[in-house]
Amino acid sequence: MIQALGASAGIAIGKAFVLPNWEWELPDQKIDVADLAKEFDRLYEGVRRSKSEIAQMKSELDEAVGAQESSIFDAHIAILEDPVFMNEIQGIIQRQYKAAEVAVKEAIDHFVTMFDLLDDEYMKERAVDIKDVGNRLLKHLLGVPEIDLPEDTQPFVLVVRELTPSQLIHLRPELVLGIVTMVGSPTSHAAIMARAFGIPLVMGVESKLEAPIVTGDLLIADGGTGQLYIEPDPETVELYVGRRQQYLAQQEQLRSLVALPSVTMDGVPLQLGANISSVKELEASLESGAEGVGLFRTEFLYMDRSHFPSEEEQFEVYRAAAERLNGKPLVVRTLDIGGDKQLDYYEMPEEDNPFLGYRAIRFSLHRKDLFKIQLRAILRAAAYGDVQIMYPLIASVEEVREANGVLEEAKRELAAEGIAYRADVPTGIMIEVPAAVAVADLLAEEVSFFSIGTNDLVQFTLAVDRMNENIGHLYEPFHPAVIRMLAQAAEAANRRGISVSVCGELAGDVRALPLLLGLGITVLSLSAQAILPVKECLLRTRAADCRALVQQVLACRTAAEVRGVLEAFHAETESRNWQVQPRA
Repeated sequence: MIQALGASAGIAIGKAFVLPNWEWELPDQKIDVADLAKEFDRLYEGVRRSKSEIAQMKSELDEAVGAQESSIFDAHIAILEDPVFMNEIQGIIQRQYKAAEVAVKEAIDHFVTMFDLLDDEYMKERAVDIKDVGNRLLKHLLGVPEIDLPEDTQPFVLVVRELTPSQLIHLRPELVLGIVTMVGSPTSHAAIMARAFGIPLVMGVESKLEAPIVTGDLLIADGGTGQLYIEPDPETVELYVGRRQQYLAQQEQLRSLVALPSVTMDGVPLQLGANISSVKELEASLESGAEGVGLFRTEFLYMDRSHFPSEEEQFEVYRAAAERLNGKPLVVRTLDIGGDKQLDYYEMPEEDNPFLGYRAIRFSLHRKDLFKIQLRAILRAAAYGDVQIMYPLIASVEEVREANGVLEEAKRELAAEGIAYRADVPTGIMIEVPAAVAVADLLAEEVSFFSIGTNDLVQFTLAVDRMNENIGHLYEPFHPAVIRMLAQAAEAANRRGISVSVCGELAGDVRALPLLLGLGITVLSLSAQAILPVKECLLRTRAADCRALVQQVLACRTAAEVRGVLEAFHAETESRNWQVQPRA
Protein backbone atom coordinates (compact mmCIF):
# COMPACT_ATOMS: atom_id res chain seq x y z
CA MET A 1 0.00 0.00 0.00
CA ILE A 2 1.21 3.50 -0.87
CA GLN A 3 0.21 6.47 1.32
CA ALA A 4 -0.11 9.61 -0.82
CA LEU A 5 -2.45 12.63 -0.81
CA GLY A 6 -6.20 12.33 -1.06
CA ALA A 7 -7.54 15.19 -3.20
CA SER A 8 -11.04 14.13 -4.23
CA ALA A 9 -12.97 11.67 -2.07
CA GLY A 10 -14.22 8.36 -3.36
CA ILE A 11 -12.88 4.89 -4.09
CA ALA A 12 -11.82 3.75 -7.56
CA ILE A 13 -11.17 0.08 -8.39
CA GLY A 14 -10.03 -0.78 -11.91
CA LYS A 15 -7.27 -1.25 -14.47
CA ALA A 16 -4.74 1.55 -14.98
CA PHE A 17 -4.34 3.56 -18.14
CA VAL A 18 -1.01 5.41 -18.02
CA LEU A 19 -0.99 8.66 -20.00
CA PRO A 20 2.39 9.28 -21.66
CA ASN A 21 4.31 12.25 -20.30
CA TRP A 22 4.93 14.87 -22.95
CA GLU A 23 8.12 16.80 -22.25
CA TRP A 24 9.05 19.45 -24.79
CA GLU A 25 12.69 19.30 -25.88
CA LEU A 26 13.34 22.14 -28.32
CA PRO A 27 16.61 23.09 -30.02
CA ASP A 28 17.80 26.64 -29.33
CA GLN A 29 16.61 27.79 -32.74
CA LYS A 30 17.75 31.26 -33.84
CA ILE A 31 16.01 33.42 -36.44
CA ASP A 32 17.18 36.12 -38.79
CA VAL A 33 16.38 39.70 -37.83
CA ALA A 34 14.33 39.96 -41.02
CA ASP A 35 12.01 37.23 -39.71
CA LEU A 36 11.08 38.98 -36.46
CA ALA A 37 7.71 40.16 -37.79
CA LYS A 38 6.93 36.64 -39.00
CA GLU A 39 7.69 35.16 -35.56
CA PHE A 40 5.46 37.70 -33.86
CA ASP A 41 2.67 36.86 -36.31
CA ARG A 42 3.12 33.14 -35.50
CA LEU A 43 2.98 33.94 -31.78
CA TYR A 44 -0.17 36.05 -32.08
CA GLU A 45 -1.91 33.43 -34.22
CA GLY A 46 -1.01 30.74 -31.69
CA VAL A 47 -2.41 32.90 -28.88
CA ARG A 48 -5.60 33.51 -30.85
CA ARG A 49 -6.16 29.81 -31.52
CA SER A 50 -5.31 28.90 -27.94
CA LYS A 51 -7.82 31.41 -26.54
CA SER A 52 -10.48 30.09 -28.90
CA GLU A 53 -9.90 26.53 -27.73
CA ILE A 54 -9.93 27.54 -24.07
CA ALA A 55 -13.20 29.43 -24.57
CA GLN A 56 -14.70 26.30 -26.12
CA MET A 57 -13.52 24.16 -23.18
CA LYS A 58 -15.00 26.70 -20.77
CA SER A 59 -18.34 26.43 -22.56
CA GLU A 60 -18.24 22.61 -22.42
CA LEU A 61 -17.41 22.59 -18.73
CA ASP A 62 -20.11 25.16 -17.99
CA GLU A 63 -22.68 22.80 -19.51
CA ALA A 64 -21.25 19.81 -17.63
CA VAL A 65 -20.85 21.10 -14.06
CA GLY A 66 -21.68 24.81 -14.04
CA ALA A 67 -20.05 28.24 -14.06
CA GLN A 68 -18.27 27.71 -10.73
CA GLU A 69 -15.75 25.27 -12.20
CA SER A 70 -15.76 26.59 -15.77
CA SER A 71 -14.39 29.91 -14.48
CA ILE A 72 -11.09 28.07 -13.94
CA PHE A 73 -10.49 28.60 -17.65
CA ASP A 74 -10.90 32.35 -17.19
CA ALA A 75 -7.56 32.16 -15.38
CA HIS A 76 -6.05 30.40 -18.41
CA ILE A 77 -7.25 33.11 -20.77
CA ALA A 78 -5.95 35.72 -18.32
CA ILE A 79 -2.47 34.17 -18.56
CA LEU A 80 -2.49 34.60 -22.34
CA GLU A 81 -3.59 38.21 -21.85
CA ASP A 82 -1.17 38.90 -19.00
CA PRO A 83 1.32 41.58 -20.14
CA VAL A 84 4.04 40.18 -17.84
CA PHE A 85 3.85 36.71 -19.43
CA MET A 86 3.55 38.01 -23.00
CA ASN A 87 6.27 40.64 -22.55
CA GLU A 88 8.63 37.90 -21.40
CA ILE A 89 7.97 35.92 -24.60
CA GLN A 90 8.16 38.94 -26.88
CA GLY A 91 11.37 40.11 -25.21
CA ILE A 92 13.09 36.77 -25.83
CA ILE A 93 12.09 36.85 -29.50
CA GLN A 94 13.12 40.47 -30.03
CA ARG A 95 16.33 40.60 -27.98
CA GLN A 96 17.68 37.10 -28.46
CA TYR A 97 16.36 36.36 -31.97
CA LYS A 98 14.79 33.08 -30.92
CA ALA A 99 11.91 31.27 -32.60
CA ALA A 100 8.47 31.81 -31.06
CA GLU A 101 8.20 28.25 -29.71
CA VAL A 102 11.64 28.50 -28.06
CA ALA A 103 10.66 31.82 -26.47
CA VAL A 104 7.39 30.35 -25.17
CA LYS A 105 9.21 27.32 -23.71
CA GLU A 106 11.78 29.54 -21.96
CA ALA A 107 9.07 31.81 -20.56
CA ILE A 108 7.11 28.80 -19.25
CA ASP A 109 10.21 27.40 -17.58
CA HIS A 110 11.03 30.78 -16.03
CA PHE A 111 7.61 31.34 -14.47
CA VAL A 112 7.13 27.71 -13.42
CA THR A 113 10.48 27.75 -11.62
CA MET A 114 9.63 31.06 -9.95
CA PHE A 115 6.27 29.81 -8.65
CA ASP A 116 7.65 26.43 -7.58
CA LEU A 117 10.12 28.17 -5.27
CA LEU A 118 7.26 29.68 -3.25
CA ASP A 119 5.97 27.89 -0.16
CA ASP A 120 2.37 28.90 -0.87
CA GLU A 121 0.43 25.95 -2.31
CA TYR A 122 -1.93 28.22 -4.23
CA MET A 123 0.96 29.86 -6.07
CA LYS A 124 2.65 26.51 -6.73
CA GLU A 125 -0.53 25.33 -8.42
CA ARG A 126 -0.61 28.41 -10.63
CA ALA A 127 2.62 27.04 -12.09
CA VAL A 128 0.56 24.10 -13.35
CA ASP A 129 -1.85 26.51 -15.05
CA ILE A 130 1.02 28.34 -16.76
CA LYS A 131 2.44 25.03 -17.95
CA ASP A 132 -0.97 23.96 -19.23
CA VAL A 133 -1.53 27.21 -21.14
CA GLY A 134 2.04 27.24 -22.42
CA ASN A 135 1.82 23.69 -23.72
CA ARG A 136 -1.36 24.54 -25.58
CA LEU A 137 0.39 27.50 -27.19
CA LEU A 138 3.39 25.31 -28.07
CA LYS A 139 1.07 22.75 -29.64
CA HIS A 140 -0.18 25.36 -32.10
CA LEU A 141 3.29 26.77 -32.81
CA LEU A 142 4.71 23.31 -33.50
CA GLY A 143 1.63 21.96 -35.28
CA VAL A 144 1.41 18.81 -33.17
CA PRO A 145 -1.73 17.08 -31.82
CA GLU A 146 -2.64 16.66 -28.20
CA ILE A 147 -2.27 13.27 -26.56
CA ASP A 148 -5.69 11.67 -26.79
CA LEU A 149 -7.22 9.84 -23.87
CA PRO A 150 -8.89 6.48 -24.53
CA GLU A 151 -12.55 6.67 -25.47
CA ASP A 152 -13.81 3.36 -26.80
CA THR A 153 -12.68 1.19 -23.91
CA GLN A 154 -13.66 -0.16 -20.53
CA PRO A 155 -13.65 2.24 -17.55
CA PHE A 156 -10.14 2.82 -16.24
CA VAL A 157 -8.10 4.53 -13.52
CA LEU A 158 -6.12 7.27 -15.23
CA VAL A 159 -2.46 7.53 -14.22
CA VAL A 160 -0.64 10.71 -15.22
CA ARG A 161 2.40 12.60 -14.04
CA GLU A 162 0.60 15.94 -13.58
CA LEU A 163 -3.05 16.40 -14.47
CA THR A 164 -4.04 19.67 -16.07
CA PRO A 165 -7.52 21.19 -16.43
CA SER A 166 -7.20 20.92 -20.22
CA GLN A 167 -6.72 17.16 -19.98
CA LEU A 168 -9.50 16.74 -17.46
CA ILE A 169 -12.08 18.58 -19.56
CA HIS A 170 -11.62 16.03 -22.37
CA LEU A 171 -12.27 13.03 -20.14
CA ARG A 172 -15.52 11.15 -20.35
CA PRO A 173 -16.44 10.90 -16.64
CA GLU A 174 -18.35 7.67 -17.16
CA LEU A 175 -15.11 6.01 -18.31
CA VAL A 176 -12.81 7.43 -15.62
CA LEU A 177 -13.14 5.50 -12.39
CA GLY A 178 -10.45 7.55 -10.68
CA ILE A 179 -7.20 9.43 -11.23
CA VAL A 180 -3.71 8.93 -9.81
CA THR A 181 -1.02 11.59 -10.34
CA MET A 182 2.70 11.47 -9.70
CA VAL A 183 2.79 15.06 -8.44
CA GLY A 184 0.30 17.78 -7.53
CA SER A 185 -1.73 19.02 -4.58
CA PRO A 186 -5.38 19.15 -3.46
CA THR A 187 -5.46 22.93 -4.09
CA SER A 188 -4.84 22.60 -7.84
CA HIS A 189 -7.45 23.57 -10.41
CA ALA A 190 -7.44 19.97 -11.65
CA ALA A 191 -8.27 18.78 -8.13
CA ILE A 192 -11.10 21.31 -7.89
CA MET A 193 -12.51 20.05 -11.19
CA ALA A 194 -12.12 16.40 -10.17
CA ARG A 195 -14.18 17.10 -7.06
CA ALA A 196 -16.81 18.83 -9.19
CA PHE A 197 -17.02 15.77 -11.46
CA GLY A 198 -17.03 13.44 -8.45
CA ILE A 199 -13.90 11.59 -9.63
CA PRO A 200 -11.71 10.06 -6.88
CA LEU A 201 -8.20 11.55 -7.03
CA VAL A 202 -4.94 10.48 -5.37
CA MET A 203 -1.93 12.76 -5.85
CA GLY A 204 1.80 12.76 -5.17
CA VAL A 205 2.66 9.05 -5.49
CA GLU A 206 5.91 9.45 -7.45
CA SER A 207 8.33 9.36 -4.51
CA LYS A 208 6.54 6.35 -2.99
CA LEU A 209 6.69 4.04 -6.02
CA GLU A 210 9.16 1.16 -6.06
CA ALA A 211 8.40 0.47 -9.73
CA PRO A 212 6.43 2.43 -12.37
CA ILE A 213 2.71 1.82 -12.75
CA VAL A 214 1.98 0.33 -16.19
CA THR A 215 -1.19 0.25 -18.24
CA GLY A 216 -3.25 -2.75 -17.21
CA ASP A 217 -2.20 -2.85 -13.55
CA LEU A 218 -5.13 -3.34 -11.20
CA LEU A 219 -5.40 -0.32 -8.89
CA ILE A 220 -7.41 0.66 -5.84
CA ALA A 221 -7.30 4.44 -5.27
CA ASP A 222 -8.93 5.95 -2.17
CA GLY A 223 -9.27 9.69 -2.80
CA GLY A 224 -10.34 10.30 0.79
CA THR A 225 -7.39 8.74 2.59
CA GLY A 226 -4.83 9.03 -0.23
CA GLN A 227 -4.14 5.28 -0.15
CA LEU A 228 -3.16 3.49 -3.36
CA TYR A 229 -2.91 -0.27 -3.90
CA ILE A 230 -1.17 -1.73 -6.96
CA GLU A 231 -2.17 -5.30 -7.91
CA PRO A 232 -3.98 -5.88 -4.59
CA ASP A 233 -4.91 -9.37 -3.42
CA PRO A 234 -8.54 -10.59 -3.73
CA GLU A 235 -9.24 -9.97 -0.03
CA THR A 236 -8.22 -6.30 -0.32
CA VAL A 237 -10.36 -5.87 -3.45
CA GLU A 238 -13.36 -7.36 -1.64
CA LEU A 239 -12.75 -5.08 1.35
CA TYR A 240 -12.68 -1.96 -0.83
CA VAL A 241 -15.72 -2.96 -2.87
CA GLY A 242 -17.61 -2.92 0.41
CA ARG A 243 -16.04 0.39 1.48
CA ARG A 244 -16.98 1.95 -1.85
CA GLN A 245 -20.63 0.95 -1.41
CA GLN A 246 -20.56 2.31 2.13
CA TYR A 247 -19.00 5.59 0.96
CA LEU A 248 -21.68 6.12 -1.72
CA ALA A 249 -24.41 5.53 0.86
CA GLN A 250 -22.76 8.02 3.24
CA GLN A 251 -22.59 10.68 0.53
CA GLU A 252 -26.28 10.27 -0.16
CA GLN A 253 -27.03 10.70 3.53
CA LEU A 254 -24.80 13.79 3.80
CA ARG A 255 -26.62 15.50 0.95
CA SER A 256 -29.84 15.13 2.92
CA LEU A 257 -28.39 17.34 5.69
CA VAL A 258 -27.95 20.52 3.63
CA ALA A 259 -31.21 22.18 4.65
CA LEU A 260 -31.09 21.12 8.31
CA PRO A 261 -30.08 23.61 11.02
CA SER A 262 -26.59 23.22 12.49
CA VAL A 263 -27.41 22.39 16.10
CA THR A 264 -26.30 19.83 18.65
CA MET A 265 -28.60 17.09 19.95
CA ASP A 266 -29.36 19.30 22.96
CA GLY A 267 -30.20 22.33 20.81
CA VAL A 268 -27.00 24.43 20.90
CA PRO A 269 -26.35 26.14 17.53
CA LEU A 270 -22.96 26.28 15.83
CA GLN A 271 -22.67 28.43 12.72
CA LEU A 272 -20.88 26.64 9.86
CA GLY A 273 -19.39 29.20 7.50
CA ALA A 274 -17.07 28.85 4.52
CA ASN A 275 -13.48 29.73 3.72
CA ILE A 276 -13.26 31.19 0.22
CA SER A 277 -10.66 32.89 -1.94
CA SER A 278 -13.01 34.19 -4.65
CA VAL A 279 -16.67 34.66 -5.41
CA LYS A 280 -16.58 31.62 -7.71
CA GLU A 281 -15.94 29.37 -4.67
CA LEU A 282 -18.99 30.73 -2.88
CA GLU A 283 -21.58 28.77 -4.86
CA ALA A 284 -20.14 25.36 -3.93
CA SER A 285 -20.06 26.41 -0.28
CA LEU A 286 -23.71 27.48 -0.31
CA GLU A 287 -24.70 24.23 -2.02
CA SER A 288 -23.04 22.42 0.90
CA GLY A 289 -25.13 24.40 3.39
CA ALA A 290 -22.71 27.16 4.38
CA GLU A 291 -24.36 29.72 6.66
CA GLY A 292 -22.12 32.53 5.50
CA VAL A 293 -18.44 33.18 4.84
CA GLY A 294 -16.19 33.15 7.87
CA LEU A 295 -13.04 33.93 5.91
CA PHE A 296 -12.72 35.69 2.56
CA ARG A 297 -8.99 35.54 1.70
CA THR A 298 -8.68 38.79 -0.24
CA GLU A 299 -4.98 38.39 -1.11
CA PHE A 300 -5.97 36.31 -4.12
CA LEU A 301 -7.59 39.42 -5.61
CA TYR A 302 -4.08 40.87 -5.66
CA MET A 303 -2.35 37.85 -7.20
CA ASP A 304 -2.43 36.56 -10.78
CA ARG A 305 -2.48 40.15 -12.10
CA SER A 306 -0.02 42.87 -13.07
CA HIS A 307 -1.12 45.70 -10.74
CA PHE A 308 -2.88 46.41 -7.44
CA PRO A 309 -6.67 46.09 -7.79
CA SER A 310 -8.51 49.39 -7.75
CA GLU A 311 -11.16 50.34 -5.22
CA GLU A 312 -13.85 49.80 -7.83
CA GLU A 313 -12.55 46.35 -8.77
CA GLN A 314 -12.52 45.26 -5.14
CA PHE A 315 -15.91 46.82 -4.41
CA GLU A 316 -17.53 44.84 -7.24
CA VAL A 317 -16.12 41.55 -5.91
CA TYR A 318 -17.11 42.19 -2.28
CA ARG A 319 -20.56 43.45 -3.30
CA ALA A 320 -21.19 40.38 -5.48
CA ALA A 321 -20.34 38.09 -2.55
CA ALA A 322 -22.50 40.09 -0.11
CA GLU A 323 -25.49 40.09 -2.44
CA ARG A 324 -25.18 36.36 -3.15
CA LEU A 325 -25.14 35.65 0.59
CA ASN A 326 -28.46 37.48 0.93
CA GLY A 327 -28.04 38.61 4.52
CA LYS A 328 -25.71 35.84 5.69
CA PRO A 329 -22.41 37.11 7.18
CA LEU A 330 -19.37 37.84 4.99
CA VAL A 331 -16.13 38.21 6.97
CA VAL A 332 -13.56 39.91 4.74
CA ARG A 333 -9.96 39.50 5.86
CA THR A 334 -7.83 42.45 4.80
CA LEU A 335 -4.76 41.86 2.67
CA ASP A 336 -2.59 39.06 4.04
CA ILE A 337 0.41 39.41 1.76
CA GLY A 338 4.08 38.71 2.50
CA GLY A 339 5.80 35.62 3.86
CA ASP A 340 5.27 33.01 1.16
CA LYS A 341 2.67 35.14 -0.70
CA GLN A 342 4.38 37.57 -3.02
CA LEU A 343 3.20 39.90 -5.79
CA ASP A 344 4.92 39.88 -9.20
CA TYR A 345 4.43 43.61 -9.58
CA TYR A 346 5.55 44.74 -6.11
CA GLU A 347 9.04 44.08 -4.82
CA MET A 348 8.99 43.09 -1.18
CA PRO A 349 12.19 43.63 0.84
CA GLU A 350 14.67 40.78 1.19
CA GLU A 351 14.21 39.20 4.61
CA ASP A 352 16.02 36.42 6.45
CA ASN A 353 12.73 35.26 7.97
CA PRO A 354 9.79 36.61 5.95
CA PHE A 355 7.16 34.75 8.02
CA LEU A 356 8.17 36.91 10.96
CA GLY A 357 8.63 40.00 8.85
CA TYR A 358 6.91 42.53 6.61
CA ARG A 359 3.53 40.91 6.03
CA ALA A 360 -0.22 41.01 6.66
CA ILE A 361 -1.36 43.90 8.91
CA ARG A 362 2.25 45.13 9.11
CA PHE A 363 2.29 45.66 5.35
CA SER A 364 -1.13 47.35 5.42
CA LEU A 365 -0.17 49.75 8.21
CA HIS A 366 3.02 50.63 6.36
CA ARG A 367 1.18 51.13 3.04
CA LYS A 368 -1.88 52.91 4.40
CA ASP A 369 -2.68 54.25 0.94
CA LEU A 370 -3.32 50.71 -0.30
CA PHE A 371 -4.97 49.71 2.98
CA LYS A 372 -7.44 52.60 2.78
CA ILE A 373 -8.40 51.66 -0.78
CA GLN A 374 -9.33 48.18 0.40
CA LEU A 375 -11.21 49.45 3.46
CA ARG A 376 -13.20 51.90 1.35
CA ALA A 377 -14.21 49.06 -0.98
CA ILE A 378 -15.30 46.88 1.95
CA LEU A 379 -17.26 49.70 3.59
CA ARG A 380 -19.10 50.37 0.33
CA ALA A 381 -19.90 46.68 -0.15
CA ALA A 382 -21.20 46.53 3.43
CA ALA A 383 -24.20 48.57 2.28
CA TYR A 384 -25.33 45.43 0.42
CA GLY A 385 -25.15 42.82 3.18
CA ASP A 386 -23.80 41.67 6.52
CA VAL A 387 -20.14 42.46 5.80
CA GLN A 388 -17.52 42.36 8.56
CA ILE A 389 -13.83 43.35 8.53
CA MET A 390 -11.06 41.19 9.95
CA TYR A 391 -7.41 42.17 10.43
CA PRO A 392 -4.75 39.42 10.07
CA LEU A 393 -1.65 38.69 12.20
CA ILE A 394 -2.57 41.05 15.03
CA ALA A 395 -0.10 40.97 17.95
CA SER A 396 -0.98 44.10 19.93
CA VAL A 397 -3.68 46.56 20.93
CA GLU A 398 -1.72 49.32 19.17
CA GLU A 399 -2.09 47.57 15.79
CA VAL A 400 -5.86 47.27 16.21
CA ARG A 401 -6.21 50.93 17.11
CA GLU A 402 -4.01 52.04 14.23
CA ALA A 403 -5.98 49.90 11.76
CA ASN A 404 -9.28 51.23 13.10
CA GLY A 405 -7.87 54.75 12.73
CA VAL A 406 -7.38 54.16 9.00
CA LEU A 407 -10.90 52.70 8.87
CA GLU A 408 -12.33 55.88 10.41
CA GLU A 409 -10.44 58.00 7.86
CA ALA A 410 -11.98 55.91 5.07
CA LYS A 411 -15.45 56.46 6.53
CA ARG A 412 -14.96 60.22 6.71
CA GLU A 413 -13.73 60.36 3.12
CA LEU A 414 -16.69 58.35 1.80
CA ALA A 415 -19.12 60.53 3.74
CA ALA A 416 -17.51 63.72 2.40
CA GLU A 417 -17.72 62.35 -1.15
CA GLY A 418 -21.36 61.36 -0.76
CA ILE A 419 -20.67 57.69 -1.48
CA ALA A 420 -22.97 55.12 0.13
CA TYR A 421 -21.37 52.92 2.79
CA ARG A 422 -22.18 51.25 6.10
CA ALA A 423 -20.72 53.05 9.12
CA ASP A 424 -21.22 50.37 11.79
CA VAL A 425 -19.28 47.52 10.15
CA PRO A 426 -18.09 45.09 12.86
CA THR A 427 -14.33 44.67 13.09
CA GLY A 428 -12.48 41.61 14.33
CA ILE A 429 -9.02 40.11 14.38
CA MET A 430 -7.23 36.89 13.57
CA ILE A 431 -5.74 35.18 16.60
CA GLU A 432 -2.74 33.43 15.07
CA VAL A 433 0.33 34.44 17.09
CA PRO A 434 1.04 33.62 20.75
CA ALA A 435 1.26 37.33 21.62
CA ALA A 436 -2.38 37.79 20.65
CA VAL A 437 -3.39 34.91 22.92
CA ALA A 438 -1.38 36.35 25.82
CA VAL A 439 -3.24 39.67 25.58
CA ALA A 440 -6.53 38.25 24.32
CA ASP A 441 -8.40 39.82 27.25
CA LEU A 442 -7.14 43.26 26.20
CA LEU A 443 -7.80 42.68 22.51
CA ALA A 444 -11.35 41.53 23.27
CA GLU A 445 -12.12 45.04 24.52
CA GLU A 446 -11.14 46.53 21.14
CA VAL A 447 -13.03 44.35 18.63
CA SER A 448 -16.35 42.68 17.90
CA PHE A 449 -15.07 39.16 17.29
CA PHE A 450 -12.08 36.81 17.27
CA SER A 451 -11.25 34.30 14.57
CA ILE A 452 -8.59 31.77 15.57
CA GLY A 453 -6.37 30.87 12.63
CA THR A 454 -5.10 27.51 13.81
CA ASN A 455 -2.71 26.93 10.90
CA ASP A 456 -0.41 29.80 11.86
CA LEU A 457 -1.15 29.53 15.58
CA VAL A 458 0.16 25.95 15.61
CA GLN A 459 3.17 26.98 13.52
CA PHE A 460 4.13 29.93 15.71
CA THR A 461 3.34 28.25 19.03
CA LEU A 462 5.49 25.21 18.27
CA ALA A 463 8.13 27.08 16.20
CA VAL A 464 7.57 24.56 13.40
CA ASP A 465 7.53 25.37 9.70
CA ARG A 466 4.94 22.91 8.44
CA MET A 467 6.35 23.17 4.90
CA ASN A 468 9.73 21.89 6.13
CA GLU A 469 9.84 18.16 5.38
CA ASN A 470 12.50 17.55 8.03
CA ILE A 471 10.33 18.76 10.90
CA GLY A 472 6.83 18.52 9.42
CA HIS A 473 6.01 15.69 11.85
CA LEU A 474 6.37 18.19 14.70
CA TYR A 475 3.48 20.27 13.35
CA GLU A 476 0.88 18.99 15.82
CA PRO A 477 -2.48 20.79 16.21
CA PHE A 478 -3.36 18.57 19.21
CA HIS A 479 -0.23 19.53 21.16
CA PRO A 480 -1.27 20.47 24.74
CA ALA A 481 0.29 23.92 24.27
CA VAL A 482 -1.96 24.57 21.27
CA ILE A 483 -5.02 23.32 23.16
CA ARG A 484 -4.25 25.73 26.00
CA MET A 485 -3.84 28.58 23.51
CA LEU A 486 -7.27 27.82 22.08
CA ALA A 487 -8.80 27.69 25.55
CA GLN A 488 -7.26 30.99 26.63
CA ALA A 489 -8.38 32.87 23.52
CA ALA A 490 -11.90 31.44 23.67
CA GLU A 491 -12.22 32.22 27.38
CA ALA A 492 -11.22 35.86 26.81
CA ALA A 493 -13.80 36.25 24.04
CA ASN A 494 -16.57 34.53 26.01
CA ARG A 495 -15.86 36.60 29.11
CA ARG A 496 -16.16 39.80 27.06
CA GLY A 497 -19.27 38.55 25.26
CA ILE A 498 -17.89 38.66 21.71
CA SER A 499 -18.14 35.82 19.21
CA VAL A 500 -15.18 33.52 18.60
CA SER A 501 -14.64 31.33 15.56
CA VAL A 502 -12.02 28.91 14.25
CA CYS A 503 -11.06 29.18 10.59
CA GLY A 504 -7.96 26.99 10.25
CA GLU A 505 -7.76 23.37 9.17
CA LEU A 506 -8.63 22.23 12.69
CA ALA A 507 -12.17 23.53 12.09
CA GLY A 508 -12.72 20.78 9.51
CA ASP A 509 -11.39 17.96 11.69
CA VAL A 510 -14.40 16.13 13.15
CA ARG A 511 -12.24 14.87 16.04
CA ALA A 512 -11.72 18.47 17.17
CA LEU A 513 -15.41 19.43 16.99
CA PRO A 514 -16.39 18.46 20.58
CA LEU A 515 -13.34 20.27 21.97
CA LEU A 516 -14.16 23.45 20.06
CA LEU A 517 -17.81 23.27 21.09
CA GLY A 518 -16.82 22.74 24.71
CA LEU A 519 -14.52 25.77 24.62
CA GLY A 520 -17.44 27.98 23.57
CA ILE A 521 -16.55 28.42 19.90
CA THR A 522 -19.65 29.81 18.18
CA VAL A 523 -18.59 29.70 14.51
CA LEU A 524 -16.51 27.33 12.39
CA SER A 525 -15.29 28.41 8.98
CA LEU A 526 -14.43 25.51 6.69
CA SER A 527 -13.79 24.41 3.14
CA ALA A 528 -16.94 23.49 1.22
CA GLN A 529 -16.02 19.80 1.29
CA ALA A 530 -15.78 19.75 5.12
CA ILE A 531 -19.13 21.40 5.94
CA LEU A 532 -21.46 18.40 5.68
CA PRO A 533 -19.18 15.86 7.46
CA VAL A 534 -18.81 18.34 10.35
CA LYS A 535 -22.55 19.00 10.38
CA GLU A 536 -23.29 15.28 10.58
CA CYS A 537 -20.95 14.98 13.56
CA LEU A 538 -22.55 18.05 15.16
CA LEU A 539 -26.04 16.54 14.89
CA ARG A 540 -24.82 13.48 16.83
CA THR A 541 -23.16 15.52 19.58
CA ARG A 542 -24.43 16.90 22.90
CA ALA A 543 -22.94 20.25 23.91
CA ALA A 544 -23.18 19.33 27.60
CA ASP A 545 -20.90 16.35 26.98
CA CYS A 546 -18.46 18.61 25.15
CA ARG A 547 -18.18 21.01 28.08
CA ALA A 548 -17.34 18.09 30.35
CA LEU A 549 -14.79 16.84 27.82
CA VAL A 550 -12.75 20.06 27.90
CA GLN A 551 -11.33 19.50 31.38
CA GLN A 552 -10.34 15.98 30.43
CA VAL A 553 -8.48 17.25 27.36
CA LEU A 554 -6.76 20.07 29.24
CA ALA A 555 -5.41 17.52 31.71
CA CYS A 556 -3.62 15.61 28.93
CA ARG A 557 0.18 15.82 28.88
CA THR A 558 0.86 14.74 25.28
CA ALA A 559 -0.69 15.10 21.84
CA ALA A 560 -1.19 11.34 21.74
CA GLU A 561 -3.27 11.53 24.92
CA VAL A 562 -5.36 14.37 23.47
CA ARG A 563 -5.98 12.40 20.27
CA GLY A 564 -6.91 9.33 22.27
CA VAL A 565 -9.51 11.21 24.33
CA LEU A 566 -11.02 12.90 21.28
CA GLU A 567 -11.08 9.76 19.16
CA ALA A 568 -12.81 7.83 21.94
CA PHE A 569 -15.43 10.59 22.22
CA HIS A 570 -15.90 10.60 18.44
CA ALA A 571 -16.33 6.81 18.34
CA GLU A 572 -19.09 7.11 20.94
CA THR A 573 -20.99 9.80 19.02
CA GLU A 574 -20.75 7.82 15.75
CA SER A 575 -22.99 5.14 17.23
CA ARG A 576 -25.82 7.62 17.77
CA ASN A 577 -28.66 8.32 15.37
CA TRP A 578 -28.66 12.03 14.71
CA GLN A 579 -31.78 14.09 15.14
CA VAL A 580 -32.62 17.78 15.19
CA GLN A 581 -33.73 19.19 18.52
CA PRO A 582 -35.33 22.56 19.29
CA ARG A 583 -32.75 25.26 19.93
CA ALA A 584 -31.96 26.03 23.55
